[in-house]
Amino acid sequence: TAEFLVVFSDHPELRQLLFAAFFSIYSVTLVGNLGMVLLISVSSHLHTPMYFFLRVLSFVDVSYSSVIAPRLLVNLISDEKTISYNGCAVKLYFFCSLVDTESFLLAAVCKLCLNYTVIMSKRVCGHSIIHTTNTFLLEFCSQEITHFFCDTSPLLSLSCTDTYMHDIILVVFASLEEAVCLLTVLLSCVCYSSSAGGRRKGFSTCASHLMVVTIYHGTLIVIYLRPRAGHSMDTGKVTSVFYTLIIPMLNPLIYSLRNKDVKNAFRKIINKK
Repeated sequence: TAEFLVVFSDHPELRQLLFAAFFSIYSVTLVGNLGMVLLISVSSHLHTPMYFFLRVLSFVDVSYSSVIAPRLLVNLISDEKTISYNGCAVKLYFFCSLVDTESFLLAAVCKLCLNYTVIMSKRVCGHSIIHTTNTFLLEFCSQEITHFFCDTSPLLSLSCTDTYMHDIILVVFASLEEAVCLLTVLLSCVCYSSSAGGRRKGFSTCASHLMVVTIYHGTLIVIYLRPRAGHSMDTGKVTSVFYTLIIPMLNPLIYSLRNKDVKNAFRKIINKK
């Protein structure tokens, strides 16, 4: 058939509770991240490389959360839970692209000397095309995705054919990306904290960043780098909520709203009004 059935919860009585929770999370994500994009754009005091990356990070958070959340909310309140084959492929491509972009941006926030255009445009697009193409060249025995969005792991589990090589490719790409991003963040935080100007506030600055990195990359590792044999889809769904919905909501709070420069810029705009 030309459609997939996306199933998030087998318990209808939880639909309203889940809808309220995810709607609240998505609303905070939109308000926080779009607010940061607007604030950084209109405030000349925030036109620096660091805030450029934070603005892009906020835009990416809104984008990849919007790939997931609206369809999830519709599925929770509607009996129509199907998605077309092509629609699923498009969502998978954009999700892979945006998640990879998020990973490099979290590293770039600490290491501004990264060549943003080279890393983002070539590696991210190539990675996403490879995973999407490999996944949708498979023959699927079942059309029921026991997940809340079109992701690589639940789609591979539907295949009638051997997915060994697909699993290897996924693990290799994911391992390289995780290694590069995590090492960049750790080395940057160590250098910043040990510098003369960063010793006093280095711990607090890096602690919040490392908390986000740990949650974000920790959940990615659990999803994509552990064997699929014996993998619980229920555990995978809960884990995926963190890096698809929770992290985009937390980023504005951790990186921007608790920042003195951002608060001062917001006060100046309010005072002008």
